[in-house]
Amino acid sequence: MTTSPETAPETALDHAPVLAPPRGTRLTLRDASIGRQGAAVLDGLTLDIAPGEILTVVGPSGCGKSTLLRTLAGLLPPLGGEVTQDGEPITAPHAERALIFQDDALLPWRTLRANVELPLAIKGLRRAERRAQADDWLERVGLGGHGATLPHRVSGGQRQRVQLARALAGQPRAVLMDEPFGALDAQTRAGMQQLLADVLRGTGATVVFVTHDVDEALFLGDRVALLGTGPAPGALRAPRTPAVLEVPHPRDRASHGDPATVELRRTVLTSLGT
Repeated sequence: MTTSPETAPETALDHAPVLAPPRGTRLTLRDASIGRQGAAVLDGLTLDIAPGEILTVVGPSGCGKSTLLRTLAGLLPPLGGEVTQDGEPITAPHAERALIFQDDALLPWRTLRANVELPLAIKGLRRAERRAQADDWLERVGLGGHGATLPHRVSGGQRQRVQLARALAGQPRAVLMDEPFGALDAQTRAGMQQLLADVLRGTGATVVFVTHDVDEALFLGDRVALLGTGPAPGALRAPRTPAVLEVPHPRDRASHGDPATVELRRTVLTSLGT
């Protein structure tokens, strides 16, 4: 019986090589106004993201979640205030900050391996080294042996695995994820959440993960930020500063029914007005 790559990421991870982990980075917004010139989406935003943490971000549509990621990536300069990485202003995109979208954004004419090689080529690695590292990363995400396949010949979940491998192959210090699993069916989405948690384990990278799915936010995040919702019930927060709440049992499926997790879920849903 042949095992599909969709169902066997754990086995691939068990045999993955140990790579030197990048050091996480601190991302900070202080009294920041973000958006496009003449059209601020958020004003007076203050948020501190610790090195190596996974911060999930939830909020209603149009509240500025994607704008926040693009600002942290350096694609949108702040309209006011400060946006920094380890105290230095973020003024442009940089390889230390990888951005992952809901659309897998793979180059359709390049094989899966060649797509993963892109950040390694930018770094100037030689072809043999690029190929070896790309194959290692494909193995880590459960697609070992599929390097020569073109993107249109694999499923949406598999393409997202390739996008994850491509982003992490460059060993970024921060990974910014904009609803990357939003278009996937429930079973594939749950598998991708677990795969992400497994692959990130030990990398040291700081992760900011935007999602509309409250359960996804509470599974993946060390903390969850409620953007554009006002303060959490009972919290004393500045009006433009999002409530940032600790997740009691990050990346633990068994804690779904735990009283602390249930209460946090209720708090988040209340803040979202649902």
